[in-house]
Amino acid sequence: EGFLLLDQTPFYAEMGGQIGDTGSISKGGNRFDVYDTTSPFPGVIAHLGKVSSGTLHKNDLVHAAVDIERRQNIENNHTATHLLHWALQKVLGEHIKQAGSLVEDKRIRFDFSHHKPVSQAEIRQIEDLINEKIREDVDIQIYEIPYADAQKRADIKQFFGEKYGEKVRVVDAEFSKELCGGTHTKRTGKIGYFRIAKESSIAAGVRRIDALSGKAAEEFVRQE
Repeated sequence: EGFLLLDQTPFYAEMGGQIGDTGSISKGGNRFDVYDTTSPFPGVIAHLGKVSSGTLHKNDLVHAAVDIERRQNIENNHTATHLLHWALQKVLGEHIKQAGSLVEDKRIRFDFSHHKPVSQAEIRQIEDLINEKIREDVDIQIYEIPYADAQKRADIKQFFGEKYGEKVRVVDAEFSKELCGGTHTKRTGKIGYFRIAKESSIAAGVRRIDALSGKAAEEFVRQE
């Protein structure tokens, strides 16, 4: 058990609320199963896991394979988080600001500034807006621009207190634009379906939404 460092990798390290990838690193019959990916220092990506067969050596040329289905679910949920942020501002008002998030393969957690509980009618409205955008199957564009240019753009969401470099990455779904370094689905249609499971208070003036998308959202509806 330990961690592997590669000179380049397709694995996403846990960052910005998005969990790290899982998968495998192998050479022939020698295999290392990755159960988490982290970034202990800037620019360093550590693949945490365990050797399941054989031995891997320094300077080996290896095949790095991300768990694709899990990654797709994470991408769907991360894009759904952006849609949720957009819908909350549409329904509750422009004062809504993200106060934290967690993007996993099976669930979404989104914290935001708001002074009162979100009503059941508002929750339905938020869900309807998001599912409408999912059905529209909007194309997601990802590109980099100078941070100085992003600061002049009122249509791009950026987070107060976040440290940005000279170049920033924009995730653009036409109606929703945010600075984000995470992985995202190519089209909103891939998300499939969105439901809010729970809305609660976590601190004075801070609310939390737990939500689900795709198959997880379908299973939630069946249980309900």
